[in-house]
Amino acid sequence: MKKYDVVIAGAGPAGIGAALEAARSGLKTALIERYGCVGGNLTLGYVGPLLGKVCPGTIAEEIEDAICAKRGAVPDFEKAKIALTALLDEAGVDVYLQTCVIGAQKVGEKIEKIDTAGKFGNISFSAEVFIDATGDGDLSVLCGCGFEMGREGDGLVQPVTLMFVIEGVDPDQPLLCRHEEDYTDLGDGREYLDLCHKACRTGELPENVNIVRLYSTGRNSERMVNATQENRIDPLDPSDVFKAEASLRRQIGKIVDFLRNNIPGFSDIRIKGSASTLGVRESRRVLGRYQITEQDLMEGRTYRDSVVHKANFCLDIHNPSGAGQSVHAEKRPVTPPPYDIPFAAMCPIGCNNLITAGRCISGTHVAHSSYRVMRICMAMGQAAGSAAAVMLQTRTATDTVDTDLIRRHLMDRGVKLED
Repeated sequence: MKKYDVVIAGAGPAGIGAALEAARSGLKTALIERYGCVGGNLTLGYVGPLLGKVCPGTIAEEIEDAICAKRGAVPDFEKAKIALTALLDEAGVDVYLQTCVIGAQKVGEKIEKIDTAGKFGNISFSAEVFIDATGDGDLSVLCGCGFEMGREGDGLVQPVTLMFVIEGVDPDQPLLCRHEEDYTDLGDGREYLDLCHKACRTGELPENVNIVRLYSTGRNSERMVNATQENRIDPLDPSDVFKAEASLRRQIGKIVDFLRNNIPGFSDIRIKGSASTLGVRESRRVLGRYQITEQDLMEGRTYRDSVVHKANFCLDIHNPSGAGQSVHAEKRPVTPPPYDIPFAAMCPIGCNNLITAGRCISGTHVAHSSYRVMRICMAMGQAAGSAAAVMLQTRTATDTVDTDLIRRHLMDRGVKLED
């Protein structure tokens, strides 16, 4: 049995934020990760740039500065692997790679221990506080917590994607396409997004790909590509995961051919690198003591127990059953005003020493589409690490902790929770 103050499952953006905050607050901290590298979508998932906004002073700024040439740029994924590992090591976090959480034991509403498995065999971990930053809510479900998944009516989740980077672009070709209204004249009477839509209809692009998003990597001869899409996939089903993997790898080749054959300056492009794991936008949403709704976001709500302040990103629902956005296939999604995330939405019902952080917190399908992005997830992770520190200091649980103390802890760290 390994004994810690706090054990965090999942070393993606939320888990790293939680681990750094907990360890820097003096807690003996373990971080459990199923892959052989930390970072999740920041490294293995090839996801960039870091999307979403939060108030100044969060750990998201430190992480972005460590892995990007400048804020708003696509991360250098190899640099990110080194930098994120170094941050965790310097903070004194014990990281357990290639380790999967497989079980949990509770007494009443308190988790006593969790079980993990790896090539070394099984290891159990005990702690006063556990944090679920798995994205899929794996630890919460093992603890018997309820969850929702997908949109109302058919339960479909947003499509999965494989991100990739191309090189060999003519440095004099400035073409970028960040979203559904980034209309660009190609200089020969054609418009880029119109070309994409036509190619989707004719079969030159995959049937669910009607926009090929191109982001700058900071190098004129490269582009980050966000385009592949596989619908009607259950990201928790291993057979579906491979089905998606096989389809998306084929889609990469088709998309590269489309760019080579149609876009000036792209005739010599080649694939530089691609994600090592599916980009999953949506899966389980663990039921918490509060559920964030679309109305909360559109009203820009704040809460007495706000632990993430001024979160901001559009309602970005990639169509679960087809191409484009789920509401307006060829329009930019609606962006709500800045809103807050309450601690209660990070507290699963039925476990009083478990905190969620990242896209698996408690919210509706629509609300989730905004707060699921990385800067917001990092801030949630930091809030979870702060809450763990306060809970240990005051010997309280998620349902009894003084959230004013959590907020004070974050503000003492420089997080601007108050305007």
